[in-house]
Amino acid sequence: MKKFNIRKVLDGLKEVSSSTPSVQVGPQENHLFHETLQSDHFQLCKTVRHGFPYQPSSMAFDPVQKILAIGTQSGALRLFGRPGVECYCQHESGSAVIQLQFLINEGALVSALADDSVHLWNLRQKRPAILHSLKFNRERITFCHLPFQSKWLYIGTERGNVHIVNVESFMLSGYVIMWNKAIELSSKAHPGPVVHISDNPMDEGKLIIGFESGIVVLWDLKSKKAEYRYAHDEAIHSVAWHHEGKQFICSHSDGTLTTWNVRGQGRPIQTITPHGKQPKDGKKPEPCKPILKVEYKTTRNGEPFIIFSGGLSYDTVGRRPCLTVMHGKSTAVLEMDYPIVDFLTLCETPYPNDFQEPYAVVVLLEKDLVVIDLAQNGYPIFENPYPLTIHESPVTCCEYFADCPVDLIPALYSVGSRQKRQGYSKKEWPVSGGNWGQGTLSYPEIIITGHADGTVKFWDASAIMLQVLYKLKTAKVFDRNRSKEDKGSTEVSDEDPFAIQIMAWCPESRMLCVAGVSANVIVYRFSKLEVTTEVVQLLEVRMLSELNETDSPDGGGEPTSAHHTPGASPHTSGPPSQPSTSSNNSDGGNMPCLKVRSTPLKQSAGYQVDLVIQLVWVSGEPPQQISSLALNSTYGLVVFGNSNGVAVVDYIQKTVVLNLGTVELYGSNDPYQRQPRSPRKSRQPSGAKMSRKLSLPTELKPDLDHRDNSFSRSRSSSVTSIDKESREAISLFYFCETFARKGDSTLTPCLYVGTSLGTVLVLVLTLPPAGEQRQLQPVIISPVGMLVRLKGSVLRMALLDSSGSLLPPSFDPWFEPNVTTDGEEKVPKRRPVSVSPSTSQDLSESQYAVVCSEKQAKVVSLPSQTCIYKHNITETSFILRADVVQMTQGVCLACFCANGHIKTLSLPGLRPLLDVNYLPLTDMRIARTFCFTNLGQAMYLCSPTEIQRITYSQETCENLQEMLGELFTPVETPEAPNRGFFKGLFGGGAQSLDREELFGEIAAGKASRSLAQHIPGTGGIEGMKGAASGVVGDLARARIALDERGQKLGELDERTVAMMTSADSFSKHAHEVR
Repeated sequence: MKKFNIRKVLDGLKEVSSSTPSVQVGPQENHLFHETLQSDHFQLCKTVRHGFPYQPSSMAFDPVQKILAIGTQSGALRLFGRPGVECYCQHESGSAVIQLQFLINEGALVSALADDSVHLWNLRQKRPAILHSLKFNRERITFCHLPFQSKWLYIGTERGNVHIVNVESFMLSGYVIMWNKAIELSSKAHPGPVVHISDNPMDEGKLIIGFESGIVVLWDLKSKKAEYRYAHDEAIHSVAWHHEGKQFICSHSDGTLTTWNVRGQGRPIQTITPHGKQPKDGKKPEPCKPILKVEYKTTRNGEPFIIFSGGLSYDTVGRRPCLTVMHGKSTAVLEMDYPIVDFLTLCETPYPNDFQEPYAVVVLLEKDLVVIDLAQNGYPIFENPYPLTIHESPVTCCEYFADCPVDLIPALYSVGSRQKRQGYSKKEWPVSGGNWGQGTLSYPEIIITGHADGTVKFWDASAIMLQVLYKLKTAKVFDRNRSKEDKGSTEVSDEDPFAIQIMAWCPESRMLCVAGVSANVIVYRFSKLEVTTEVVQLLEVRMLSELNETDSPDGGGEPTSAHHTPGASPHTSGPPSQPSTSSNNSDGGNMPCLKVRSTPLKQSAGYQVDLVIQLVWVSGEPPQQISSLALNSTYGLVVFGNSNGVAVVDYIQKTVVLNLGTVELYGSNDPYQRQPRSPRKSRQPSGAKMSRKLSLPTELKPDLDHRDNSFSRSRSSSVTSIDKESREAISLFYFCETFARKGDSTLTPCLYVGTSLGTVLVLVLTLPPAGEQRQLQPVIISPVGMLVRLKGSVLRMALLDSSGSLLPPSFDPWFEPNVTTDGEEKVPKRRPVSVSPSTSQDLSESQYAVVCSEKQAKVVSLPSQTCIYKHNITETSFILRADVVQMTQGVCLACFCANGHIKTLSLPGLRPLLDVNYLPLTDMRIARTFCFTNLGQAMYLCSPTEIQRITYSQETCENLQEMLGELFTPVETPEAPNRGFFKGLFGGGAQSLDREELFGEIAAGKASRSLAQHIPGTGGIEGMKGAASGVVGDLARARIALDERGQKLGELDERTVAMMTSADSFSKHAHEVR
C-alpha cells in the first residue's frame, strides 16, 4: 500500500491537479446515455450555520427588536431571533470581537474588535453586511458605549482617552476627552485603560468614565471638564447606574461592590464584599475573586436587583462559576456548568432613565447559553429552543439524509418529546425577534450525529432549520466503570470507550446500527412501546488475520474462518441467547473490550437494543477498530469489517454467518504476493492496550503527524511488524441485487466489498424464504471473486439501471417489533426481496456499477463486467468523502477532496460538472464529518460546536434568499417615560443634550487623520434604501444621503478635500506652537 505522509497531505491542500483529468471510455461497448444533469444545475454556496458559537467573547441584546448577538474570538458574529431565525456573519480580519452594541430598533449593530477596528453592520437585509469600518492606528480600543437613540459612539482606549464616532458617517469627531484632563492635574500616575463609559440616565451631558486603576470621573461634556472624581484603592472592572442618575455601583478586583453618590466626593456610601467572610472583630472581610461585571436594575414595586458575576471566596476550590442575584435581603448564587463570558439583564424598557423592571438574565458561558427567569421563585431557567447542544459531547461522526420518508420526523419527535427535562420556566423564550423565511423548497431532512460519550442524536434539518428530535444513549447496554464525566473537553480523547465510530441507518425500515471505538457493533430496532429486556443479546466474534495460523495457537480456539459452502453451519462464538462477556477458552485470552450489562435493561420508546456484537481479544491481541459497516433490512444482515477481515451477522437469527480474513475473500485469485506473518507467542490481555482513537473515514490514511492525535491510525503493538500489503482493510460494503458473475442472466442478492487497496469483491447471498423458514434456515454466503480494481481505497458504490437511474438497495418497511396492547405481535409486511425495476429484464438490458475510490471513479457494465467509463478525479490530492446523490434533474457523484475542492460528476458518463476550490482541509474534524446528501445538500462540522450546511444545487441557491429568515422587523419604539408635571415644572427630569452641536465638525473641528482610517463597507446602498422605508428610518435615510454623496465625489474632489484638511491641520498646529 502506498504510504502517505503529512507533507504530501499539506502539498495536496495547496496544489490543484496540473493536468485536467480526462474521462476514458472503454472501447468494448458504445453506451449512449442522455444525461439530464448539466453544469448549470450546480452552484456552491453556504446556507446556514447551526450550533453554539465557538469560543464566544461578547454579547448584546436589542430590547425592542428582541434580537441577541454573540461575537467570538475568531471574529464570527451570530445573531439569534425567535427559534428558527438565526444568522452567521464573519469579520474578514478574524480578530476577536471584544464588544457589541446595538443601535436599538434601528436594524444596525456596532462591533469592536481586538485589532482596534469598529464596524457598523446593516441588519435590515437577510444576510447582514458591513456598512462602515474604522481602524484605529495609534490607540487600542478597550470599551465602547452607544447611548440609546444617539448617533454618537464613545470609544475608550488603553491610553485612557475617549474618542467619539458619528455612527452615520463613521467619522471621528474632533472632540476628545484626554486622560490627563479627566484626572486631577496633581496626579502624575496614569489611570490605566478605560474600562467603562456611560452617560448619566437623567443627564446626557454628564459622562461617567471608569479607569482600571480605580478612578472614576464624571465628565461634563458641555464645559469639557471633570465635574467630580471618585477614587478607590482597588481596580475597577465595571460600573452600573441607578436609573435616577443619583447613584452608581462599581465592581472591583478584590470582590467588593462600592456604591457612590454622584454628588458625594471622597468615600463610597457603601462597600460590601458579598461573598467575603465577615470577621468578628470588625476588620475588613477577606478579599475575594474579582467581580467582573455588575448590573443595577430597579423595579417600580419592589427592591432593586444587583446582579454580578465572579466575586467568590478564594477558598471555594473546585466550585463552579457563579452568577449572584441580590434582591432585597435575599442573595441567590446560581452555579453554572462553564466559565461565564458575559451576562445581560433583560428589562421591560429600553430607556435608561425609567424603572428597569428586569425579567430575565441572559448568561453567555464558554460552551452554553443560559437564560434565567427573574420573575419566578427559585429563578428557573428557560428551555433553550436553539440547537446549541451539538457539542454536549464531542461529535465523532455525522450522517445526513435528505428527502426522508414523511412519517419519520413525526415518529422521532414523538418518542423524543418524552425525554425532555422538567422544571423549566413556563414563560415564552424572551429572544423572539425576526420572522421565518417564506421558502417553498421544503422536504424532510435528518442529520444524525454520533458522539464521544456514545450518544446518537437525531436532528430535524428541514427548511434550513435545526431541531433535536431524539437522543439515544448507546452506553446504557454496557457496564460503566467510570463515575466522573469530563464536561470541559470538546475533543475526543483516548478515554472515551463508548465513542461512536460509524453509523448505518435505513430510514425506511428505521433499523439503526452503530459501531463503537471499542470494536463493538449494536443493532437497534425502532419501537413506539416501552419494553424491559431481561437479557441483552450478545454475539462475540474473533477476527484474526494470521495467514499461516488458520489453527489458532489457543488450545480452545476455533479456526479463524471458513469458506461457507451451502449447508455449512453458521460460525458463532456461543449460544445466541447467552449473555456472556467472555468465551469459554481455557487460556482466558478471549475477552471483549467492554462488558455488556447482565441486569435487565429498561428501554423507553424509540431505539431499542436488538443485538450487541463484540470483537474479542485474541491471543493477547486487542481487536482492530471497525472500519466499515452496513445493514440491510430485507436480508436481515449486518456486515462489518476492519484491517483483519469481514464478518456478516444475521440479526434475525442472532448468528455469525461469515467470518473471513480479507485475503480469503480473494481465494486463489489474490493479486498481491503477501508474506505470511511470523508465528508469535500468546500474550496476556493485560500486556497490551487497545487504541480508541478515531480513524479517518478512509482507510488509505495519510500518516498524519502528532498535530492532531485524535485522528492517528489505530495501532496495536503488532501492527508495525506486519507487511503492509497483508493488512488490506475493508473500507466499504454495499448490498444490492445484481448480476453476481460475468454473463449471469438473473439478478441475485449480493454484497459488494470494497478494500483499502481499491479492490471490489463480490459475495453472493443465498437467503431462506421469508416467513418461518427465515427464522430457521441459515443464510449462505459465497465469495465469487473480484469485480473491479481502482487506485486508492474504495469510498462509495452504487447501482444504476439501464437508463442511468439510481437503484436504491432493497428494504423492508418499518413494523412495530414489540407486542401491541391487544396482545398480538405485528408481523412485518415484507416487500419483495428486490425493489429493482430490472428484475424481469433479460440479459441484453444491463445494470451499471458505480465505484469511486480516493483517486478515481469507474462505471462497470453488468453482467459483462466491462469498464465503460473511467475518470481520474484527482492526481495531486485524494478524496475524503464521495456520495452518489439524487438531484432533481438526475444522479451525480459528489466528491470532497483534501485540497479543498468540491467536485460533481455526471452518471454514468463521469463528466465533470462542478469543481470549486471551497475549503482547505485545515482540520481533520472536517474530514471526519463532511457528508453529501440528495438534492444538492452537504454539511460538515466547522468547529467543535457548529455545523455548517452548504448547497451545491443551483435551484437551492436561487431560493435561498426566500428561505432565510429576517432579523429586522418594523416595531414602534416604546414611548419615553412621562416626566410628570412637577418634574417638568421645577426640573429634575431627564436632561437632553444637543450632541451634534458639541461633537459636530463646526464646534469640535476635525479629528487627526492619522488616528483612525475610515473603510467603506460592502453593505450596499440597496439594503439601506429598504431600511429607509421602515418605521424608524431617520438614521437610515441620513446614511443613504451620505453614501450617495460620497459616491458622487470624484478623485479630484477627494484630493482637494485631503489637501485642505492637511492645510487646516498644519495651521492649527502652527498656532499651538506659537
